[in-house]
Amino acid sequence: MSRKALIALPVYNEERHVLEVLTEVKKYAESILVVDDGSSDNTAELLSELPGIIVISHPENRGYGAALKSAFDFSIAHQDEYDVLVTIDCDGQHEPALLPDLVRQMRDRLKDDPLDILSGSRYLQNDSSNSIPPEDRRQINVAVTQRINAQLGFDLTDAFCGLKAYRIESLSKFNVTDLGYAMPLQLWVQAAAQAMKVVEFAVPLVYLEEERSFGGSLDDAIKRKAYYDEVLDREMQASGLTCCTTECCNDHTDSYNE
Repeated sequence: MSRKALIALPVYNEERHVLEVLTEVKKYAESILVVDDGSSDNTAELLSELPGIIVISHPENRGYGAALKSAFDFSIAHQDEYDVLVTIDCDGQHEPALLPDLVRQMRDRLKDDPLDILSGSRYLQNDSSNSIPPEDRRQINVAVTQRINAQLGFDLTDAFCGLKAYRIESLSKFNVTDLGYAMPLQLWVQAAAQAMKVVEFAVPLVYLEEERSFGGSLDDAIKRKAYYDEVLDREMQASGLTCCTTECCNDHTDSYNE
């Protein structure tokens, strides 16, 4: 029996979007997993009304990275059923109509030249219909993406896009310990250490709620950037990786240009 693609959505207090997004995702998905990360609004009740969806519920809010880790763990435990995992956010900023193409591209490469990660990028192509991102987020994305490329040898244009496809067999190579918003950065370092094959996929740039909070000190852009650099430093040291150039090591802590 052929394996399915699993579409996973991390959600936290998404009562405004969850029904609309999942109704649309169901049009394109072979199987859907929702990780409810301790929502305190009506998200859990709304999810209970939707048939045909697998739901994992965290008893308390653990963080964005923790929700993705639960999706990874579930996929690994059921890899006899699934060959591809696609993660998509539930805030309406990703287009579910892209899902079949993401899955197709992954499957086209599974046999001859398998990809480990097909990563969405909001900046791979210029599109006049794109939203204008909040300036601090764009600046931090640019700086962190440049650092990742310089130090890890990637050629990325968007380090933070939540729309990604993974080869299920590759997921067991990750050791997710950062449970917050920097979890994707931890994955980039580990992907480089494992010499994973990564390709980007152009997606529209859509910001529906620019006022969304990261929570706590991370709402301060300078502190958020410092947190991201700290995670990259720690993960590179743990993975035994060093900067490609002395200059990039000297410069990255001073750059502030997400």
